[in-house]
Amino acid sequence: MNALYLERQRKLQLKLNESSVDALLILGFENIRYLTGYSGNAAYLLFRSDGHILITDYRYYQRALNETVGATIYERDREAQTLGEAIKSFLGKSHTLGFESNFITVGTWQEVLKSLDTFDVKPVNGLVESIRARKEPIEIAAMRKAAAIADEALSQTLKLIETGVTERDLALELDYRMKKLGSDGVSFDTILLFGERSALPHGKPGDTALSEGDFILVDFGAVINGYRSDMTRTYVHGEPSAQQRHMYEAVEVAQRQCFAQLAPGISCKTLNAISEQVLTEYGYKKFAGKGLGHGVGLFLHEFPFINRTTDYALEVGNVITIEPGVYLPEIGGVRLEDDVLITEHGFEFLTHAPKHIHWK
Repeated sequence: MNALYLERQRKLQLKLNESSVDALLILGFENIRYLTGYSGNAAYLLFRSDGHILITDYRYYQRALNETVGATIYERDREAQTLGEAIKSFLGKSHTLGFESNFITVGTWQEVLKSLDTFDVKPVNGLVESIRARKEPIEIAAMRKAAAIADEALSQTLKLIETGVTERDLALELDYRMKKLGSDGVSFDTILLFGERSALPHGKPGDTALSEGDFILVDFGAVINGYRSDMTRTYVHGEPSAQQRHMYEAVEVAQRQCFAQLAPGISCKTLNAISEQVLTEYGYKKFAGKGLGHGVGLFLHEFPFINRTTDYALEVGNVITIEPGVYLPEIGGVRLEDDVLITEHGFEFLTHAPKHIHWK
């Protein structure tokens, strides 16, 4: 494992050498974990060519010593030393400092800058994420396990569906089963919605009770060693109406046609256009979700993003979601989402739960 983290650090150093900064302050906890193995919070990784420093405090110091690879651990006394002062003490001959602006509040950073007034400081985002986009075997194994847990948890939870059950109760049952099966937690707050509320792409489960003829939309995931799965299925409780069948067919065809073209080299823009074309032909252009999918890993949503603007050709090792959806206000929504691994010859499904409009 040590060699794995050191190789990741080597790759980042090469990118840093090509950038306009001498040192990089890494603030995203997931990025710190990816580079060093440290899985806690309250940490800041100062990445330098002459040695890396992980700044934490007494609450996580011993944990950092036990987990961290390739960085010196510094225990900051938060009452005696500001974060800015700690960072400055390790900058040495560095003149230009990059920082991950996506992972720090303006207020906190303004305080840090008070100690860095003699340095050229600039936001630098995406360097670590660009390395993380191609998953390694150990990452893929964790995501495959997370997806398998989600598959089984859904299978168990579907047996509990009955008229009158509430969104909240069913979501809690699903979360419990994922954890019982070995998930570290939930990948994100489970989305489980009935009826017309299924038209809320990211709605929160509530006290709505299930009625005959309702859509059931469930979007959820498990976590193994920090790596996430992300899957959506949509069903109808009872006999689907003609409109419900039409909506479901549109989304299913859109997803299937994307899978037919999914392989290394296809661009994110092209995949998105395939889905948009199908949903437009079915008459749902104005009701279609924006974007077809995203990368998934330590972050739930990470590069590459599959939308109209991402100019990126998929590579072997990318793990992405394909999730077309249509959302009709006061009627309901349909979304189907799978996690897939891009391989040399095409792709491999990580999620395997059956897709049927009937949940039974």
